Amino acid sequence: MVLLSFDWFLIIEKAILISIVIVASLVIAMYETWGERKVAAFIQDRIGPDRAGFGGMFQPLADGMKLFMKEEIIPNSSNKFLFVMGPGLAMLTAMMTSAVIPWGGHLEIMGRTVPLQIADINIGILYVFGVVSLGVYGVMIGGWASNNKFSLMAALRGASQMISYELAMGLSLIALLMLTGTLSLRTIVEQQSTGHWNIWYQPLGFIIFLVCALAECNRTPFDLPEAESELNFGYHQEYSSMKLGFYLFAEYVNMFISCVIMATLYWGGYDIPFVNDAHLYDIWGNWAAFLQVFFLMGKVITGIFIFMWIRWTVPRFRYDQLMNLGWKGLIPLALANMVITAVVALLKYNNWHF
Repeated sequence: MVLLSFDWFLIIEKAILISIVIVASLVIAMYETWGERKVAAFIQDRIGPDRAGFGGMFQPLADGMKLFMKEEIIPNSSNKFLFVMGPGLAMLTAMMTSAVIPWGGHLEIMGRTVPLQIADINIGILYVFGVVSLGVYGVMIGGWASNNKFSLMAALRGASQMISYELAMGLSLIALLMLTGTLSLRTIVEQQSTGHWNIWYQPLGFIIFLVCALAECNRTPFDLPEAESELNFGYHQEYSSMKLGFYLFAEYVNMFISCVIMATLYWGGYDIPFVNDAHLYDIWGNWAAFLQVFFLMGKVITGIFIFMWIRWTVPRFRYDQLMNLGWKGLIPLALANMVITAVVALLKYNNWHF
């Protein structure tokens, strides 16, 4: 009788939504590799992938097949259990972040309201930071378990870099939370539905968040863990086949999820600009939710293009420059932004008009 009391529709609904989000994230991450080659080719006045399918569209499938079919190598001197667990943990933490992201409004199905969000928890931002922090372990475990000094040095670099820039990212979001008064990502999106996106109130916070997101994803100019001239191939030097593919895939999934969170916090999320979303539901019904997902994906693609544009434009930093920027540049800026936001919010609360 206890089983009969379960809301089976809710379980099926969430299972379908989880499956769609996971498959969509993997497909988007796969085609990010194709998009990156095309952007790099455009910036460098080349053609880019053009042989496998129209415009090279099948190139990611060919790359995936190559990774599946390559020989699986595990070094004899490595810790085999941790060696296998490292890339799996990196991929797991990359995918878990998507659980609290509101992808759109809601659907009306069989008299039920189905929100396009896996879990609407009231501490969504804290959940995101908790999961992102666990990503450090994937890098450290992979580098240490390889029993290779270059891999270990790259893992130490990557861990210190990620921890350093998480501080500045967290401080930049405190100023945003002062304005929104909530940790729920859906509530933050709904507050921006009037067209007043948070980027207009927190431009400095957005820039700090963007720079920290680049560092968190190990993207140029912060790709020091993979500095080939110093560390050969970085923390995943000893990996091959799909274990290497998991590490590379996790980087692109992280870039996709970072852009989704950036769009959610600063660009209105699934809000359609210059349109009353509530009135749109009255006219289009469920199609309005799909239109919201479409506009969110447009904002995400814009963010991904910015990431790629920066990679193929800005040279790599030295490690001391990277640490100086994080500790002496971004953290003081984030603290100053937080203090200024607090003063302005306090004056507004006391009915100062400006």
